Amino acid sequence: MQGSDQLQQLKIDRSSPVKRPVRSWRFWLVAGAIPFVIGIVLLTSRLGGETSVETTSVVTAYPYQAVTLLNAAGYVVAQRKASVASKATGRLEWLGVVEGSVVKENEVIARIENKDVSAAADQARANATVAQAVIGQAEAELHDADAAYQRAKNLLAQKYVSQSALDSAEARYLKAKAGLNSAKAGLLAAQANARVAEVAVGQTLIRAPFDGVVLTKNANVGDTVTPFSAAIDTKGAVVTIADMSTLEVEADISESNLQKVRVDQPCEIQLDAFPESRFKGVVSRLVPTVDRSKATVLAKVRFADLKGISGEAGKAIRILPEMSAKVAFLSKEVTEEKRKPRTVVNPDAVAMRDGQSVVFVIAEGKARMVPVRTGELLGDALTVSGLDIPLRPGDKLVLKPAARLRDGSRVVSAQK
Repeated sequence: MQGSDQLQQLKIDRSSPVKRPVRSWRFWLVAGAIPFVIGIVLLTSRLGGETSVETTSVVTAYPYQAVTLLNAAGYVVAQRKASVASKATGRLEWLGVVEGSVVKENEVIARIENKDVSAAADQARANATVAQAVIGQAEAELHDADAAYQRAKNLLAQKYVSQSALDSAEARYLKAKAGLNSAKAGLLAAQANARVAEVAVGQTLIRAPFDGVVLTKNANVGDTVTPFSAAIDTKGAVVTIADMSTLEVEADISESNLQKVRVDQPCEIQLDAFPESRFKGVVSRLVPTVDRSKATVLAKVRFADLKGISGEAGKAIRILPEMSAKVAFLSKEVTEEKRKPRTVVNPDAVAMRDGQSVVFVIAEGKARMVPVRTGELLGDALTVSGLDIPLRPGDKLVLKPAARLRDGSRVVSAQK
């Protein structure tokens, strides 16, 4: 019986109603918000995603490039340049200049040991002084002999002396006169010797041959200097000096382009050391021979004005020999306005937004819209200027910006 009672307890009673759980309003609120949140996320992802774009750069161009016939490369050289040496041989005991020193013509810049030649010069000057004194003595002797000769002639007229006495007085006078001439000749010889000795001393003093700047120093104090540097461990030139007012650019012109270059032709010179500056130049001459190995002719272009040259912010520019240079040979003279740089871009980088010309500058992964004022075309480039912020050479711009591109859009460059 107990077993039957237990089985009855395990029997399912299907007559009683089933109770279903009641869902609260919170559940339905969460369930309805999920699609909305998913839509927001998808929209944000679409709008905030990176757009792949092609890019171009802001560059600097010059209007004179439109009248450029030919471009050539070369180097700055000084047309007046000298390796300064001593005509005498000896040990260098003093050097008064270093590289970069500015020197004046005839300025003493070095000295060879000259005690021996200085002593010889002193001796030669002393001999000249002695010769001068001998002349004084000879003049006195001549004066006395002349007086004696005149007395003898007067006494002979009065029959107080014999003819032989007059002859002796005359002979003494002529001898004194010859002695004076000899003393004068001796003075000239002594003075010539003194000048020779002074020249020898002067040859030990090394002087600047012209106004210039010391480019290199080839010898030091203690080195033996000889004119032709023929001996071992000797120096020839002590320093090398250049006249900076004679700087020119030497450029090689191909034979096939020689007809594009002429004397007095206007040029623009750019130095690699100062890429942002341009210098006005003129073709001064063409070397009348062809380099057979390179099939080129050497053109020499002088700077139109080396005085007062300055670069950006008025900083002085120092042009030095052997600087690399590029020369643009122009078909005609250009005005100062045409020589000023322009900021140019690819025309396809300019777009219209709300009736305004704009470009999109890429910075920190975002496109920044910059209103611009457009100008003339320089070849295939368009001159522009930023209205709110300046455009600088090297700035990256979006090329052919799409209509959906807006200020602040995230972009990535398509170029690899």
